[in-house]
Amino acid sequence: MSPSRRGRRWLAGCAITLAGVLAAVPASAAPGGKASPFGAREMKAQAKERLSAAGRSHAALRDDSDDDGNESEEIAEGAQQFAEARTAPGVVAPGAFGAAWKDLVGLPSTGRWKNITDLPYDSDDRRYRDIDSNSSGGSGLVTGRMAAMAADDDGHVYAGSAGGGVWRSGTGGGHWTPISDDLPTQATGALALDGTGRLWLGTGEATTNADAYLGSGVYVLPDPRHGTFSPRTRVGGDELESTTIHELRFGAGKVWAATSEGVWSHSTKDLSGHWKLEYAPNPDYLPGHSKAKDPEAPYKNITNDIAVDPEDPGKVLLAVGWRSGDDYNGLYAKKDGTWQKVTTGLGDLPSDPDQIGQVTFTPSADGSRYYAIDQSPEELEANPDSSLEGVYVSRSGSPFGPWTRIADYKQLSASGSALTEPGFMPGVQAWYNQFLAVDPADADHVYAGLEEVYESKDGGAKWSTVGPYWNFDFPCWNIDPGKQTGDCRPTTHSDQHGVAIGSYHGKSYVYVGNDGGVYKRPVNGSEDAEGHATDWTSLNDGTIDTLQYYSVGVGKDPDRGGVAVTGGLQDNGQSELRAGDKVMGSNFGGDGTTTITDPADGCDIAQAYVYLQIQVTQNCAVNDGSWVDDPGKATSYSVAPPDNETGEARFVAPMSADIKDSSTWVAGGRHVWVQTHGYGIRSGDEWTDAFDLGEGRTATAVASSGGRVYAAWCGPCDSEGFARGIAVGNADGSGWHQIGLPTDATVPNRYVSGFAIDPKNADHVYLTVSGFSRQWTEGPGAGVGHVFESTDGGTTWKDVSGNFPDVPADSAVITPTGGLAVATDLGVVYRAPHATTWKRVGSLPAVAVLQMEIGPDGLLYAATHGRGIYTTRVGDLR
Repeated sequence: MSPSRRGRRWLAGCAITLAGVLAAVPASAAPGGKASPFGAREMKAQAKERLSAAGRSHAALRDDSDDDGNESEEIAEGAQQFAEARTAPGVVAPGAFGAAWKDLVGLPSTGRWKNITDLPYDSDDRRYRDIDSNSSGGSGLVTGRMAAMAADDDGHVYAGSAGGGVWRSGTGGGHWTPISDDLPTQATGALALDGTGRLWLGTGEATTNADAYLGSGVYVLPDPRHGTFSPRTRVGGDELESTTIHELRFGAGKVWAATSEGVWSHSTKDLSGHWKLEYAPNPDYLPGHSKAKDPEAPYKNITNDIAVDPEDPGKVLLAVGWRSGDDYNGLYAKKDGTWQKVTTGLGDLPSDPDQIGQVTFTPSADGSRYYAIDQSPEELEANPDSSLEGVYVSRSGSPFGPWTRIADYKQLSASGSALTEPGFMPGVQAWYNQFLAVDPADADHVYAGLEEVYESKDGGAKWSTVGPYWNFDFPCWNIDPGKQTGDCRPTTHSDQHGVAIGSYHGKSYVYVGNDGGVYKRPVNGSEDAEGHATDWTSLNDGTIDTLQYYSVGVGKDPDRGGVAVTGGLQDNGQSELRAGDKVMGSNFGGDGTTTITDPADGCDIAQAYVYLQIQVTQNCAVNDGSWVDDPGKATSYSVAPPDNETGEARFVAPMSADIKDSSTWVAGGRHVWVQTHGYGIRSGDEWTDAFDLGEGRTATAVASSGGRVYAAWCGPCDSEGFARGIAVGNADGSGWHQIGLPTDATVPNRYVSGFAIDPKNADHVYLTVSGFSRQWTEGPGAGVGHVFESTDGGTTWKDVSGNFPDVPADSAVITPTGGLAVATDLGVVYRAPHATTWKRVGSLPAVAVLQMEIGPDGLLYAATHGRGIYTTRVGDLR
């Protein structure tokens, strides 16, 4: 087994095992004392499981973990599954998303979208201090994940989001405007201002290396203070199409790009020429080469950063390597005309491929210092505490060293960190979280980002955790709904990705981008006695909406009239928008995935965390936190079916309510689970096993109407032996059978993502298929088409795709008049009743829409994975 494959399976195994451990204990107070908030309980559970998986134990680790709420190895597993759905049964050729976008924008259009989540979202909303919430953790106003940051010295700040494009502020942060909506991708990998003030954008988010975040190349904006990106601003040709870009660096008249397909360079003066491939460690695995279709190809040419020598910009050091390890991992420099591994002169900075993984470099402005963070594949596999090898400085100012280690995870943990439990310490996600920035006025003043934000003012001799993970478990914290985060000062959201230092009105600020958006503080800010910053400001003011929704639920607001809208988010819990709200609140913590909401009462909500860990509430989870002292006052309940405990459900697992009986729910892991108590369910024991899909199989979509249930599955779910199928039966467990779908069937051998059942006839059903057709996908039975129809209960299927763009389809809804709306990775398309052709709904940017619901108000609600929730009137669709 190759090193990269070994590493990916290790991460997945940890995540699946963890899901089972967490589900085994219901949400309740810690034994012998007060209960802990959702995230704090989960962190202890993660730490315990990581130690157990590594064959370790620790006396200080208490057995008081109750439930889940954050993310660790789940990030890797979730990204892998997200990619599998779009690539199986093989490898997707470059250019697929670009071609799909061109076809989509060429369709006639119908309807208009309105964003309803373009308002502040308060993760510490004082209304929602329930047992499964992270409210009071201290992150305050949040939005979706930021992958990159840039800032100038005149108050202009640029934030590049994971899936919602690039945003600009001209006021030192806040009052944001999107500036990349016209591009064929909204996934940001890197942002950089060059010496002339131009803004460079590398598309394709490299944070998780999931194929869903592939880009379309590098773009440059000559006047970023006023202009917007357009396809005409792309640098070079299509050489970087369908890659991810981790960093852009400048030197000797070149821009260097560290990508998922090697290191490339281009002139910064003549932007029209082709990109030059400088170095790829395994060129046979690049597109168009002999091993391009190998399942290992996406992991064979990963590059992370480029360090340009300030004394001689023609000399550079390349950081190359896959986070889980491979023989090619290392640091490379050019010698005698060829790129060679550097193995001597580095000092403390490792050269062994087992110790070089994800690497970030940054120089000081005066050229006297170079700093680096290194994540270790060896530590990732063997050390449950952290995968951080260290933080380093080269005091010669040369990237070639010698380097001195100035921090390891134990030092950072002792610097005021919230991550002090063995099994979950600083750098535990160093393959996912990294940034570095040096104060332009002081080469010894450095900021480092991992899960938290760290600061050193003396070149690394002493560190302070100025942005702790959260405030839970600090003495200053309490759940008092009269305060944001007890007596603690606000902190940033966790999981750091981007950083920039800029000025506004003559004062310098550090801007950080993380899983909760953008925050700032003065570069020379203040700290309390524990080393925590006292002056963070959230810049997520509601004018920037990059929220990454997996789902949306809509129901009548029981108290205010109108509707209540809720939805599950990547690492930002569950949002709750009540009628009349000026600020959204968060009523559940962690990752929010699937949602069920009662159309008749929008405060009846079932919300899934990951791996089918389901919580339910019947009052929108409104709570004043009194459950901390009296667990009986909790108003949400853990009701996970057994496949959560056994780890036999997907990261985002399907569940839905019967469209004719809202008290009957169906959920899918290895088994198809049914419960008939609706929102009154209070225990996972109330689920019944309607059907076993089979060992090694797991549900990808479920739907039911009048007791008729459809369940799609995959297993194996990756490109190595991919298989899929559909099972049909009844909610009472009778009549179940598998529908034969050979690889040469009408329905392609790709991931089945959703069902839409005709409410008038349960035998009439549509299904959606993800991935790309055989034009782009090399794999057995990739076939053609994305939307299929059956009128005989799934026995036979007809391809009704017609002019539907060749883009992954994610879900579908049938309108009251018989129209069909389909959510795709690039927006929504619609087919009118009795029509055979499709139209584009509105003009969303190139953002994935993962799920839709028709509300009791006659609006179609679309959950985008990067730009919030949008609505359009169903009656306006033609």
